[in-house]
Amino acid sequence: MSVDWFPLWLSLRVAAVSTAFAAAIGIALAYVLANRDFKGKEALDALLTLPLVLPPTVLGYYLLVVLGRDSFPGRAYEWIFGHPLVFTAQAAVVAAMVHSAPLLIKSARAALESVDHSFERAARTLGASEGRIFFRITLPLVLRPLLAAVALAFARSLGDFGVTIMLAGNIPGRTQTVAVAIYDAVEAGNGELARALVLAVSLLALAILWAANRISPRQAV
Repeated sequence: MSVDWFPLWLSLRVAAVSTAFAAAIGIALAYVLANRDFKGKEALDALLTLPLVLPPTVLGYYLLVVLGRDSFPGRAYEWIFGHPLVFTAQAAVVAAMVHSAPLLIKSARAALESVDHSFERAARTLGASEGRIFFRITLPLVLRPLLAAVALAFARSLGDFGVTIMLAGNIPGRTQTVAVAIYDAVEAGNGELARALVLAVSLLALAILWAANRISPRQAV
């Protein structure tokens, strides 16, 4: 029988978009946590890390409550776009982003905290703006570990199941991602489809991990 590759292509698109959002938001939050002291900093860090330890279905339930049709964000989204957010491909993007962002934030914060701040202080004495310092000094110093963190976030987004099925559902041809499709295939006794999708996503994840290891800076011995 022919294999329906739609779930894999959908997962790749969802992972790409969610990782882009997670990188933009996550690196900004990591920079604040690494370089600013403020009241409630550790509480914010704990809140951002919470999705790493919560069961995915619990996290998905929270998102379903916050973004459902009965919530203000859910009603606002429906008013703007003309349809509810839940049980759409956009919901799968949100689910994957929330699932993967904490890992990216933790890795990015560790990288940013390892920067030698003497370079940044020297730039400030010369009148450089904070934005210029970040893009011309800080970012090049941590680019490799940040790219590795983004690659790992992409892999985590690609494999999400619990959060996605709670928020985006399991609609073949619309919201059925590869992890959900594998579950469905196993439940239906379709071993051929399950094996094909499992092999494809495993090879893809292995390639991403290999790339992340190649990107990561080597430690001196």
